Amino acid sequence: MAQEVESLLAVILAGRRKSGRLDLEAVEMATRAALHRAGAAVLEELLAAPDEYPRQVPCGCGRSAHYHESRPKQLLTVLGRVETERPYYVCPACHQGQSPRDQELDVEGTEYSPGVRRMMAVVGSETSFEQGREQLQLLAGLPVTTKAVERHAEALGAEMAAQEQAAIQQGLQLPLPPVGGPAIPVLYVEMDGTGVPVVSTETVGRAGKQTEQARTREVKLGCVFTQTTVDARGRPRREEGSSTYTGGIETAQAFGRRLCFEAYQRGWNRAQKKVVIGDGAPWIWNLTAEHFPGAIQIVDLYHARQHLWELSGKLWPSDERHRRNWTRRREKQLEGGRIESLLRSLRALSSATPEAAELLRHTADYFAVNAPRMRYPAFRRQHLFVGSGWGRRGRLQDPDRQSPEALGYVLEGPSGQLHHRSSLPSLERQIRGLLGEPPCPRRLTLTDLSRTPACLAADPLNPRRLVLTCPLRGRDLQRSKPPAR
Repeated sequence: MAQEVESLLAVILAGRRKSGRLDLEAVEMATRAALHRAGAAVLEELLAAPDEYPRQVPCGCGRSAHYHESRPKQLLTVLGRVETERPYYVCPACHQGQSPRDQELDVEGTEYSPGVRRMMAVVGSETSFEQGREQLQLLAGLPVTTKAVERHAEALGAEMAAQEQAAIQQGLQLPLPPVGGPAIPVLYVEMDGTGVPVVSTETVGRAGKQTEQARTREVKLGCVFTQTTVDARGRPRREEGSSTYTGGIETAQAFGRRLCFEAYQRGWNRAQKKVVIGDGAPWIWNLTAEHFPGAIQIVDLYHARQHLWELSGKLWPSDERHRRNWTRRREKQLEGGRIESLLRSLRALSSATPEAAELLRHTADYFAVNAPRMRYPAFRRQHLFVGSGWGRRGRLQDPDRQSPEALGYVLEGPSGQLHHRSSLPSLERQIRGLLGEPPCPRRLTLTDLSRTPACLAADPLNPRRLVLTCPLRGRDLQRSKPPAR
């Protein structure tokens, strides 16, 4: 350590005499590198093989493995590269080799220490794998490959996915007992779906809306939150910190089980009033009937408005003034709960193109089928939310991720990567973009994720593992803007 410090000071002073100035950044980086080298030397001493070690160790086949030789192993640690010697054993019965020391240090089959693997998983979830590699090089001075970042981020995601699936299956196989606690005045469940870009191998055989091969897969999202009070004007207020999110790239049936498990963990049985909000898609109401019977069903007002604006854009693409005036009149009918009047207005229209005529018919059917779920004045008299901002959703990606390859979203081992990205802080931005919510003043940490006993939420720098299989699950810490009322 002293030698490293002396060498460092000599280099810094020589550079200062030569240039006449002190380059602080260069000094900072050089000091970090010197201390890392010194720390790596200390670590090598700590990892040195003990003078005495057993001549035999148990083997997985039931026999004993005998000492064979001492083998070197290079590791990339948080402090840099180190080399250590450890005893290696071979079983004479099954001829399998092993190093108990590798198992003890959690480096079996890898050249990366646990600390470095965790760092790669964190940066791999924050940004693209290539940018994650660059961040590790700049911020920690660690030379790793892009593939290594991808591999370890996906491995952690797959582990989390398997653990939460096991928790959900266990919860479904056993009767769900009522969760103890006080009564909840109003509990909401919201659902939606949106496409996320994936690599081309994940969409083979899937037709796209406008292309021969799809470029996205649908991720189904769920949000559970509570309402305990109203404001001075009688408008509903979401309970701060009560929102949890869940979801997955999976079938509606699997997603329904996931969301049901989350809702019951949140106290669905204790809710005095139960509400499901959705965009009006049939699969949402089918899941509601199956898992949340008796709940008040509300079509998200933002989505309903969006249907009107899309229709008017097709009918009057070149007359913006008429389009706006017509749409605003229809919005007044919608928000007033006068769906029958709205339907008469829609069915009185005609279209010059087959495409617009088909959209007109589809829109009229949408409002006719969902009319009972659009009685917004009645819902407001009950002090209920009628929308949440889901209609103003964005893509499940950060602005600098423009391609599926940059996102790295794939589904098998693949899908684990999507799950892992969801559990780390950067997903807080993505969740809020998807839900149309403003950014949170501070980021979510993993301790803010998951409210269910089956999950072990943790800080990114805490060695405990997360239990998440959904791309989206977290707690809403603050809202700088209330949802639609």
